[in-house]
Amino acid sequence: MNFNNNKAIYEQMAERLCDEIIAEKYKADDRIPSVREYAVMLEVNTNTAVKAYELLAREEIIYNKRGLGYFVSPNARQSILKERKKEFVNEMLPEVFRQMNLLDISMNDVAEEWIKAQETN
Repeated sequence: MNFNNNKAIYEQMAERLCDEIIAEKYKADDRIPSVREYAVMLEVNTNTAVKAYELLAREEIIYNKRGLGYFVSPNARQSILKERKKEFVNEMLPEVFRQMNLLDISMNDVAEEWIKAQETN
């Protein structure tokens, strides 16, 4: 995994695991890789992976079954989607609108591009 300098590595790891949950690679109550397995997979220190898992556990995205490992919480996907949508609307969309205004891009222009993109997928 390539990490950027904008966020701590453990936060980026947590986001990646959330992405995998959204994509349903891991579903509700599925076991996720152990801390060590995930650290090896992403080529990071185990302590960094521990911090990522602790963050996700605090946010109730994952839970620990003692002796068995970590599992995806039943409402994790919905919770992640809700938070990501809120973040998109409050943080990213205002900048998109600012750029659209600056570049004189209309909602119709965006809609046309959206349709083109859907046709190619």
